[in-house]
Amino acid sequence: MLRSILLFCLLAIPLTAPNAGAQVSPPGASTPAAGAVDPSVIQALKDMGAFLQTLKRFRVSTELTGERVLADGQKLQHTATADMDVQRPNKVRVLMHSARSERVLVYDGKMVTLQAPALKYYSTVEFSGTIGELIDQLEQKYGVQLPLSDLFLWGTPAAPLDKIVSAMNAGQDFVGDDLCDHYAFRQTNIDWQIWITVGSKPLPRKIVVTNRADEARPQSVALIDWDLKPNFKDAVFKFTPPKGATKIEIVPVKAK
Repeated sequence: MLRSILLFCLLAIPLTAPNAGAQVSPPGASTPAAGAVDPSVIQALKDMGAFLQTLKRFRVSTELTGERVLADGQKLQHTATADMDVQRPNKVRVLMHSARSERVLVYDGKMVTLQAPALKYYSTVEFSGTIGELIDQLEQKYGVQLPLSDLFLWGTPAAPLDKIVSAMNAGQDFVGDDLCDHYAFRQTNIDWQIWITVGSKPLPRKIVVTNRADEARPQSVALIDWDLKPNFKDAVFKFTPPKGATKIEIVPVKAK
């Protein structure tokens, strides 16, 4: 989830975290030495991923807050939201909104459409494959990345577990009304934290990413809400061009 959160925050926003709730530090919280990877924490990520892969039809919404660092080191905070309706294996609708822009993506299993409502433009490309395959194709061919795209990565062999150099149990917090296990990780230039609901439905509810490659250490925060019994209709995955909209070509990015 890190890559997609960081990128979405840079495009629509950048990040710093609101208080998610009162902190509880149970005896089980770990404070490993620098560079230590707690196997039970890695297993928690695997359990979360396995559960995410069982979800066939759901709605996920996120509030994103991010920090943009100016040349003199001053930080500016921005916000955005994203709402995603999902029907696996091959239907998704995403609405990304901020004060700066609004973007819509619709995929019905045969065609994917990218729309900029305020600009009255849209682009449509033929595609057939899973949502995960669509995410890869959009990024590799067109340089388009969806927020929370890693939700479709966890629980698969492509999950980036091998990039984690430190993993610890940081105790428990409330995110909204949900008691969550709080885990902290370190990768090469990124620190990240995740709050996963306690119990039989281990859903990610909050993610914080700190960019250590920047001396200012800007942060990105995503608060995530889930609806596992959504009432959307199949029609949400069909795109009908609004009156006055102009179809334009989406240009592939140049290979490096």
